[in-house]
Amino acid sequence: MTRVMKSVLLAGAAWSAASTMVMAQDVAPAQEQATALDEIVVTARRRDEQLKDVPIAVSALSSERLEQTGAADITALQQQTPNATVQVARGSNSTLISFIRGIGQQDPLWGFEPGVGLYIDDVYVARPQGAVLDIFDVERIEVLRGPQGTLYGRNTIGGAIKYVTRRLGNEPDFIARGTLGSYNQRDFMIAGDVPLSDQLSIGGAFASYDRDGYGENLNTGEDQYDRDVTAFRASAEWTPSDRLFFRLAHDRVEDDSNPRHGHREVNSTTGGFTPPASVYDTNAGIQGEQNVVTEGTSFTAEYVVNDLLTLKSISAWRSGDTATVIDFDQSPLPTLDVPAIYADEQFTQEFQAILNGDRWSGVAGLYWLDGESSGVFDTIAGNLGVAIAAAGYVNTESFSAYADFSFDFTDRLSASVGGRYTRDDKDAGVQRFFYLGATRTPLTGGTARPILQTRTNYTAEDSFEQFTPRVSVSYDLTEELTGYASIGQGFKSGGWDMRGDAFLVPQTVNGYDPETVTAYELGLKGTAFDRRLSFASAVFYSDYEDLQITTQQTATPPATGIASVVDNVGQATIYGFELEGSVLLTDSLTSNFSIGYLKNEFDEFITLVTGTPVDISNVRSPQNSPEWSGYWGVTWAGQLAGGELTITPSLSYRSEFSLFDAPDPVLDQGAYTLVDLSAIWSAPNGRYQVGVFGRNLTDEEYRIGGYNFAGATFNNSISAFYGPPRTWSAQLTFRY
Repeated sequence: MTRVMKSVLLAGAAWSAASTMVMAQDVAPAQEQATALDEIVVTARRRDEQLKDVPIAVSALSSERLEQTGAADITALQQQTPNATVQVARGSNSTLISFIRGIGQQDPLWGFEPGVGLYIDDVYVARPQGAVLDIFDVERIEVLRGPQGTLYGRNTIGGAIKYVTRRLGNEPDFIARGTLGSYNQRDFMIAGDVPLSDQLSIGGAFASYDRDGYGENLNTGEDQYDRDVTAFRASAEWTPSDRLFFRLAHDRVEDDSNPRHGHREVNSTTGGFTPPASVYDTNAGIQGEQNVVTEGTSFTAEYVVNDLLTLKSISAWRSGDTATVIDFDQSPLPTLDVPAIYADEQFTQEFQAILNGDRWSGVAGLYWLDGESSGVFDTIAGNLGVAIAAAGYVNTESFSAYADFSFDFTDRLSASVGGRYTRDDKDAGVQRFFYLGATRTPLTGGTARPILQTRTNYTAEDSFEQFTPRVSVSYDLTEELTGYASIGQGFKSGGWDMRGDAFLVPQTVNGYDPETVTAYELGLKGTAFDRRLSFASAVFYSDYEDLQITTQQTATPPATGIASVVDNVGQATIYGFELEGSVLLTDSLTSNFSIGYLKNEFDEFITLVTGTPVDISNVRSPQNSPEWSGYWGVTWAGQLAGGELTITPSLSYRSEFSLFDAPDPVLDQGAYTLVDLSAIWSAPNGRYQVGVFGRNLTDEEYRIGGYNFAGATFNNSISAFYGPPRTWSAQLTFRY
């Protein structure tokens, strides 16, 4: 079945491009179409440019496209963006895990930096908690693949996701939307803006998302995979003159959904616990608070000095607090239970100079980040009769200077040269204590009792600095086609393992070093067949060095413990290609497609877990790196009852991949295809809209995360977390 669906999907995407030659006579004139690539404007390089002129692999999804496909949150990017993984983290409802071209960070623990940068209106979001952003009041989302250090405030080694909210208008605007759906889904969103004068406008948006669980905690009776989220945004924009612009914005998201536990995948060694019939059910026993709150305030100021120079300042503060519980053993027994508390706060300041000459343009900037991330969690190990408390913090002060300039040598030939200097000063504290008794420790609110054994207790500080250049050359082969070649480097600084057990692994106090990537890319973008086909394609090759990999180590008595080791394990070679685009087939039929091929291989994987350096690259496979990914959607638009009806069926495909660097036949995910369908009717006056959305119509069961603590010590605790099942929803929208 999967092989057939893969063939249909990839052949369909190829057919979409080729069919324009056959159906050219049926297509509306090019000037009437509004979806050609050269009409899409993005800010991927911190200045407004047509997408076809940007020498970067960029996927740009407009609010209309996201609405048309029924995208609920940014995890929908995974379906439509080639070679991207954008998922909810294991054991979480709103923590984001992102990989682009095989580079990312699966572990959301404080102290670890993401490999893919997330930006909300140019403000970098340092922590992944609460970062599964719902799609409302959004203008577009851009996904930049490959390192982008010469253009963005924080170094982005794998790529960047830009969440661009809607600017306020000069006319009153109002939208209200209600959604009812499967599992008692009840969503509501209201947004609007009002001009108080010709110069000042205010606006805001509020959204509430409620849904019963896809499954049940068979032990406690609580819903599993439910949703209880509220989100709020407010902004004010002041334009005192044609040269000045100011924007003050605030956002807040609160997630009060139930704890999300995994599904036991194998039988337990004690207690007789077997996998529940439904993959969304669990027998988890731990109970406690589940709450995530993230919020931020930003102030943006722009001053157009003259036609040559624009100055921009972005000041932002963000914070987050998380309380959660995770049952690793998925049973009522306290075999491996983890209550956890996280907190983070950051202040960032960025200054930009955007320049535009007759034959050149560019951006230069200074960036400063002052952030703190901290937390505490218990590992309640019932079979060992102990509770292990881990606590720590990481303070980061980062300074960067970057620039990227483009020069037009001729009307067809241009080049870009950029560079970035980054210096991260970090200090950290790591503590790890054993307490007798398999209950919460005093650090998470448990019974006061003395420390049985101090395993880790140290502070450290270090500085990490790197210069990362980027060079690209673009050439307009014709007025419709642009080719480019680029070389760029990315960098992610080092740190310390917040789970490190210095008793078991003494080298943990030394921390780990930065990782780097050198990426080579060739691309071709443009339109063809009188702009009926718009496309972007790229081939890439990356040398990924000093990879920061977390390896779990467990031990049984008398060396009682469970710990992780973060090593710079070696290097990997990553290469592949991407093709995405849109085909205007007839007056009423449009097809969108994407194909991604990714080959990610370890060249060297040297671990110190055994105490002696050993290269185990022959038994390791990079995580979240499916070899093939694809999307194919067809949108039909026509008249019905005086209004416009659009129907969009779509397929998205991912080939088999590993959830961890150590392949596991129990947890590795096989290839799967998701089938979605949406139908939207808009009233003649444009004020009313009715939509019906079906997602995962074939009810595929697919893993998006997991935990592996096999063996008798931890009751053979192998668990998995799954993507949403088949769902239906109906939506009513009112605009004024």
